[in-house]
Amino acid sequence: MQRQLANMKQTLFDQGYLDEQFIQLEELQDDANPNFVEEVVTLYYRDSARLIQNIEQALEKSPLDFSKLECLMHQFKGSSSSIGAKRVKSECTQFKEHCRVGNADGCKRTFQQLKKEYATLRKKVEVYFQFARQIGPVEKACRSK
Repeated sequence: MQRQLANMKQTLFDQGYLDEQFIQLEELQDDANPNFVEEVVTLYYRDSARLIQNIEQALEKSPLDFSKLECLMHQFKGSSSSIGAKRVKSECTQFKEHCRVGNADGCKRTFQQLKKEYATLRKKVEVYFQFARQIGPVEKACRSK
């Protein structure tokens, strides 16, 4: 079952959903904080919901305030980077670039894709953490080769 969990995690890396920051979070997890990574990811999803709502509201304004949108997306990108959400972070970068050049349609299109990546990652990590809880603590946090 440990191998199955390792394979699940490896698939998240192979498919580009997670990056090395996730491993760094796992390295901070220990016996005193056995659910550290899951707690950090849960906090990310709770707090980022507010940012997504703020971005949605800003995208409904006319004309768009690209400076405000870029600032909100910068916050979202930082949060996403902290858990290793690679695809989400990539969409944030694209969104910020659309803001810099004043491309409203690009912002709206990229934001829709960002929300898809965000939701997909959430489902995948929820399954991963659920399985991890079923099998118990992992001996050592490391990326399988």
